[in-house]
Amino acid sequence: MKKDIHPTYYKEATVVCACGNTWTTGSTVEEIRTDVCSKCHPFYTGEQRIVDTEGQVDRFYKKLQAREDYLETKKADKEAKTSPELSIDEFELSTRAANQLKKAGVETAGDVLEKLAEGDEAMLAIDGFGRKSLADLKRSMKRQGYTLPEGEAA
Repeated sequence: MKKDIHPTYYKEATVVCACGNTWTTGSTVEEIRTDVCSKCHPFYTGEQRIVDTEGQVDRFYKKLQAREDYLETKKADKEAKTSPELSIDEFELSTRAANQLKKAGVETAGDVLEKLAEGDEAMLAIDGFGRKSLADLKRSMKRQGYTLPEGEAA
């Protein structure tokens, strides 16, 4: 053997497990720390437990929780977008059409849905609100996710 190229060998190296078990062995390191040993490893003990040495289980649960939070936020956004309390200003109508609706007392999406339930003619009866404005309003409401009533065609 060549001189001074080999590491120092410790005949009495101490091994310490996370469970508290210790023993001695030969090694090139004076003290060895380990997460599992034959006293606590599920294969040897017969226990069903998760040995998570690198936080993989925690990372998985964080990703799962983030996904659930995302879905809840998305659902809340959709519900807010189709709220009956949403102002008619959100429907991208012309200024004239929006003003005529407000003048007639139709100020929210719920009011529009009630009028549409009576039929298209109920909406067209509003002074200054014509077929083009009605078509634009319906198209905008459908785009935002509202389900429009069929109404009675008078």
